[in-house]
Amino acid sequence: MDDALRQKLQTLISSHPVVLFMKGNRQFPQCGFSAKVVELLKRNGADFQTVNVLTEQDVRQGLKEFSSWPTFPQLYVKGEFIGGCDIVTELDERGELGPLLSSAKPAN
Repeated sequence: MDDALRQKLQTLISSHPVVLFMKGNRQFPQCGFSAKVVELLKRNGADFQTVNVLTEQDVRQGLKEFSSWPTFPQLYVKGEFIGGCDIVTELDERGELGPLLSSAKPAN
């Protein structure tokens, strides 16, 4: 991966405390796994940014290498890769997703 793409990915990841790289966007997810993660984030009150990997081919290919994770969606919280749909679902089922997302909210 070239430095320009690595910097672009790092900028996207650090642009917001919670970033979801997905197929589609929060209003119109274009795969069931992306829709599931959007639903879980909304249900847990997350303020999150989405990046549509279907319209950003370089991001789609580069992020697979960047995260060492071959599929989408990919969730990042405070710059840290959390995982895909299965991991986010497991975190929610164990009651760990809400606190993780709350930790990303700015202190008032």
